[in-house]
Amino acid sequence: MNSSSRRRIAVSTGLLLILGPTAACSSGKESAGGDPVGKADGKISLTYLQKQGDQEYFVGEAAGAKAKAEELGIDLKVVNLGNDANKTVSEVQSAVAQKAKGIIIVVPDPAVGPQVVQTARDGKVALLTSDDQICTTGPDPAACGKDGLVPRIGFSGSQMGGEVGKRAAAEYEKAGWKAADTRVISAWKQDVTVCGDRVGAARKTFDAAVPGVKTIDVPTDNTPTGAQDKIAATITANSKVKNWVVWGCNDENVMGGVTALQNAGVGPDHVIGVGLGAYLACKEWQTDKQSGMKAALFINGKDVGALAVQTMYDRLKNGKDFPQEAFAPTTMVDHSSWRASGLTCG
Repeated sequence: MNSSSRRRIAVSTGLLLILGPTAACSSGKESAGGDPVGKADGKISLTYLQKQGDQEYFVGEAAGAKAKAEELGIDLKVVNLGNDANKTVSEVQSAVAQKAKGIIIVVPDPAVGPQVVQTARDGKVALLTSDDQICTTGPDPAACGKDGLVPRIGFSGSQMGGEVGKRAAAEYEKAGWKAADTRVISAWKQDVTVCGDRVGAARKTFDAAVPGVKTIDVPTDNTPTGAQDKIAATITANSKVKNWVVWGCNDENVMGGVTALQNAGVGPDHVIGVGLGAYLACKEWQTDKQSGMKAALFINGKDVGALAVQTMYDRLKNGKDFPQEAFAPTTMVDHSSWRASGLTCG
């Protein structure tokens, strides 16, 4: 999205928008306007808006949300936003017009956050994010105070990144590589806050275990082809590097990096890819062929979707405050363990 589009869809950063008691001040006091969302009587209708809804992780998330909604007797509508920020705003408006009681959202672009929050508040609709954060007062969640972040269901970015960095360090030590011969590629979409949390924690944990390895930050669009193209250019610019460690915000970034290295003629013995998601990594492990994808952190979208719907139900039906954040569990898997973990590989 260009800067003019961002300006059009972002509301003034001077607005202070508070949604529900969990977005109130750290003092525990509610905003002057109070909470506009009351308890729901009768059957609950929810709308789940997802970026990149055809991505395997989000397909699983939708399946988990639908199963939980059926269990709880909720009418649930799931909408694929793709990467369209303008569609995000229009679908939020549509959900309000259709009298949804609650909206759960994964935004394609955090710049729409203030407008999404304002629209939901004006419509007296409960708002919860999953996976990615949005800020009530500005387009950048990283620059937002904790009180301005909309409650979120997902995974702990720092915990996930730490697990990735730990496994990458273990694989590096097992391989017996030297720092002078090795580079780390850290790839992610740099305006997504949770991505920054993940790669930052990976680097911190890795550097603490095996100091001295230089890291190259690669900005991507979080897609396999986008990451592959960007990382291919990085490999070309560092043609004398012998060994490569690759991590990123998601499996897409790591798979793109592993593919780029393979295409550049770097053998799997000289690549340590540690994915995040495992839904692409597992495809590398369905045969005995060696792969640069050595491990991946399994994050189950079904768990997040189910937890998000349950959390919204508890808020609307029982008046239970949203937690500021709630996290689903994760598991590190590899070629030998992924099937036993319950990971399904489409």
